[in-house]
Amino acid sequence: MIRILIADDSAFMRKVLTDLFKAQPDFEVVGTAINGRDAVEKVKKYHPDLLTLDVQMPVMDGLNALAVIMEIAPMPVVMLSSLTKEGTDETIRALSLGAVDFISKAGGSISRIDTIEEDILAKCRAAAKANVKRAMKGARAAELAERERRAKEKAEPPRMHHVELPARHNPFGTKPATEEKKPRNPFGHHENPLLQKRKPTLTPHAQPAPNVKASGAGSGKLVAIGTSTGGPQALQSVITRLPGDLPCGVVVVQHMPPGFTKSLANRLDSLSKVSVKEAEDGDVIEPGHVYIAPGNYHMRVASEGSKRKIVLSQDPPVGNHRPAVNVLYDSVAPVGKNLVAVIMTGMGCDGTEGMKKIKAQGGYSIAQDESTSVVYGMPKSVVDAGLADEVRPVTDIARAIVAAVEK
Repeated sequence: MIRILIADDSAFMRKVLTDLFKAQPDFEVVGTAINGRDAVEKVKKYHPDLLTLDVQMPVMDGLNALAVIMEIAPMPVVMLSSLTKEGTDETIRALSLGAVDFISKAGGSISRIDTIEEDILAKCRAAAKANVKRAMKGARAAELAERERRAKEKAEPPRMHHVELPARHNPFGTKPATEEKKPRNPFGHHENPLLQKRKPTLTPHAQPAPNVKASGAGSGKLVAIGTSTGGPQALQSVITRLPGDLPCGVVVVQHMPPGFTKSLANRLDSLSKVSVKEAEDGDVIEPGHVYIAPGNYHMRVASEGSKRKIVLSQDPPVGNHRPAVNVLYDSVAPVGKNLVAVIMTGMGCDGTEGMKKIKAQGGYSIAQDESTSVVYGMPKSVVDAGLADEVRPVTDIARAIVAAVEK
């Protein structure tokens, strides 16, 4: 039985959703909330298995309520989102904060709920299985370990041995010029956009990028990333940690409907040192650039002389997905040993068949570990098939990518 709490400022929506879930044998409606603050209190009171949360509510909106809930009681949350630009931007921010999925409200409200009942029920049943608490705990532990490692490196610099060199003759009798060395921070600090007017504390899943720096090797390489449920949060953790001088391009498939991938790309671009955009047909893949497949389009990579280009299509869905990770992986497999393929959190097994082709061609593979995956389905399938060269927590994947690119 899935114990569900419904949070929406519309009495009509609360009634419609309550009736929908009460009619199902596997759902129990434990309560309803009229705004974000009420939702936080009801979560504390009822400890539901799942929360549906409207984005736009008075008193406390869905984003601020979500941030509080993920701090005090991490749990599966499905957002109710409008298809306006503001609505899609807020939805991406919610997914980056830890929401598992979202339900689109065409025209700003669900006026014909009978047309999307099955979609609502399917998403809520799937979200209830997500292990949000484990994933956030694992990500925090990995982040703490990363901080400790960086602190140790800073506290224990490499030992230098003094060596006396013979004096060199200077016919001009002057001291050689010395270059003034200034402290340099090779990476900037990146924060989530403000949820409120005051400056918030950085959450564990949105820390400044660790000291990852590319050496310049690997200019012929390509990175391909596939992810689904929990992906926006995982992508934020990985892409914001990539160095701006990454010597190759990155292509990404995130299972997401039309209208939301552009908001995802724009948000990641605002937080990252690499450039991030929603892919367009014919884009030439450039170093230090990330290309995210647009919703409802398969994305492939085609070689054209010395260049690699993006090819988009609306070929039939593969495994019920468009875009599909397998389609991307199939197209990049010929890159061979110059390919680094990454598979991250997501339901099902999309990417496994493509990863088999990648490994057969000599490509290198990295899988997200179970402890930081919201849904350990796609990476588990790859790991169980013996196709992963590395299994890493999400906070260490950027470092693993850079190291693999420079091999």
